[in-house]
Amino acid sequence: MTDTDTAGPDATFRKGLENGEILLPRCDDCGAFHFFPRILCPHCHGSALTWHRASGRGRVHTTTVVRQKPERGGNYNICMVELEEGVRMMSRVEGIAPEDVAIDMPVTAFVGEADGNRIVLCKPGRD
Repeated sequence: MTDTDTAGPDATFRKGLENGEILLPRCDDCGAFHFFPRILCPHCHGSALTWHRASGRGRVHTTTVVRQKPERGGNYNICMVELEEGVRMMSRVEGIAPEDVAIDMPVTAFVGEADGNRIVLCKPGRD
């Protein structure tokens, strides 16, 4: 992938989502991925960053259930997912009951939609 878009790293990340891809910045100096997108590597402060498609493979790092009345959409899960690339991001696991999401559960991240916006969602994965 190319270097950060002239509009900034957040715009590059969002453009990837619009194209159905989860893009992560990786530092060319130290080789570390990072998230959230920014103009300098948080590990070594290098500025040579390139964007790479995420594998999508990850595990639930933390999880909680947001409880709502059924007429407001019902309960849903919010979790912190650690992707294979070593970055953590907020998401939610779709396709199972919110209460069934567990720490260290394997997941697969994908680009989905919520409230008309493209976002990173997860589904249960396999070891």
